[in-house]
Amino acid sequence: MRVVISAGGTSGHINPALSIIDKIKEKDSNSEFLYIGTTDRMEKDIIPKKNIPYIGIEISGLRRKLTLKNISSITKFLKSIKICKREIKKFNPDIVIGTGGYVTAPVIYAAKKCGYKTLVHEQNSVLGLSNKILLKYTDTLCTSFENMKINNVNCVYTGNPCSESAKIKKPFNKKDFGLSENKKLVLIVMGSLGSSSISKILEECLDKFDSNIYEVVIVTGKSLYDDYVGLKKSKNVFIFPYIDDLVRLIKISDLLVTRSGATTLCELIATNTPAILIPSPYVTENHQYKNALTLKEKNAAILIEEKDLNSKLLINEINTIMNDSTKLKNMRKNLRNIETSNSATLIYNEIKKLITK
Repeated sequence: MRVVISAGGTSGHINPALSIIDKIKEKDSNSEFLYIGTTDRMEKDIIPKKNIPYIGIEISGLRRKLTLKNISSITKFLKSIKICKREIKKFNPDIVIGTGGYVTAPVIYAAKKCGYKTLVHEQNSVLGLSNKILLKYTDTLCTSFENMKINNVNCVYTGNPCSESAKIKKPFNKKDFGLSENKKLVLIVMGSLGSSSISKILEECLDKFDSNIYEVVIVTGKSLYDDYVGLKKSKNVFIFPYIDDLVRLIKISDLLVTRSGATTLCELIATNTPAILIPSPYVTENHQYKNALTLKEKNAAILIEEKDLNSKLLINEINTIMNDSTKLKNMRKNLRNIETSNSATLIYNEIKKLITK
């Protein structure tokens, strides 16, 4: 199988692309890939290191308000289409796949105009701007949330392909982090870069967590770690700037306090980890809130909006959940009910269907 795949900007887009690549390799070891990303985002460093052929195109997202910068973005987009058409024709793939980020727009558009089959994966509970634009150029849209239905589009609920890799990850050993084996664990993480607004609230909580019931690991994000140095904290609180392969720590956690980006939700669903979700209000179309609401409505997570959050509320919510073993058990059960453990395989099956049509 010959596959062109595109994703960019964030790990939430790139990791699903890599999971799909891994699954195709597993099923068809002779497959060949071409990855099209940007020249200046994180994928330009990640993908070549994995020995995947890479082409970078210069492109930027459109601003939602009128600005002269959009003229530059449109010019780059048109140039990118020409480059994509040339490179896709040269590679001559069986299928072209997009998993999000504005870089996918010229790739999928060019592929469809050149007569190639296209498949797009949406990680969030609402369509991203690029995927909205690409709907009429998409043969199959794979969704991460069952309730996403788009008229006149072949929508297939597959879940997030990252779930399969999350399932097979080996859990960390608590002792590696200085944690007790006989206490529950609350993991608090606000993304690799952290959140300055929530960090201030967490600083107020450091000496207020209940040390008799649970321990707390706070992953601050590298840029915010120094803010915690020297602060008074309870003996049950452990602070780290960053933890690689975080899903392995999620697997040994009893409660996760986090944002509600697509990859995070995929991992907590795959590991059946109860969560308090604090959506970022600074994202496109408030999609993190809508992601979190989907889990809240299924009684699989607690939702607290950032505007309502304070240290007292957070401590009370954590203590309430950690003292209620029945609630924890029910949340895990509800997460299992919405889990799709073979997402990458389901996407691979959809790819095969398109190729053999």
